[in-house]
Amino acid sequence: MTTRQVILWRHGRTSWNVEGRVQGQSDIPLDEVGLEQAKAAAARLAALRPHRIVSSDLVRAADTARTLGDLTGTAVELDPRLRELNFGEREGLTWREAWDAFPDGMKAWVEGDETQIPGSETHRQAGERFAAALRDLLEDLPADGVMVVVAHGAVLRTGACAFLDIPEAHWSTFGGLGNCAWSVLEESRHKDWFQWRLTEWNAGTLPEPVMSDDE
Repeated sequence: MTTRQVILWRHGRTSWNVEGRVQGQSDIPLDEVGLEQAKAAAARLAALRPHRIVSSDLVRAADTARTLGDLTGTAVELDPRLRELNFGEREGLTWREAWDAFPDGMKAWVEGDETQIPGSETHRQAGERFAAALRDLLEDLPADGVMVVVAHGAVLRTGACAFLDIPEAHWSTFGGLGNCAWSVLEESRHKDWFQWRLTEWNAGTLPEPVMSDDE
């Protein structure tokens, strides 16, 4: 049996994270804390010796990815399909400011209609975009290969769920990812049979073998 792994790694902290501003596809850089978070996490992830590092082309993700690339000597590939969910005209606003600017749209948002904020993408659309990109990227990952995908909180959560074919009604049961935390997807393959599973979520330590009767 052979196993491939995908590490879904969220970028480090930005000033907008601290201020509670929606970033979406706005190109906001890491702050000093974010850079240190990236270096600390990269020092751990380097032990996995990734075959590929693929990142969103937004600077906060790309700079996070490069901390790992520099340690491992692995080139960082940029892919715009891995960008964060587009929040449209909410970007740059805090939660309170968004309610002041778009009271009807925000009411619809919290009630499940994500189409009422001008220019916004839905969680479903972002998740399917990310999942499709991940399937494409996996075509070139060898058996026993490790790929680190560096992206953003919302699209990593929705993308992982879409990739694993988890019903959308259950996506909200997965909590958000911390800055520079990661999740792990693992594929087990034997002859014509294979399965992708979520083995870690919002982790800050390296994945370890599961020793359990639940296998």
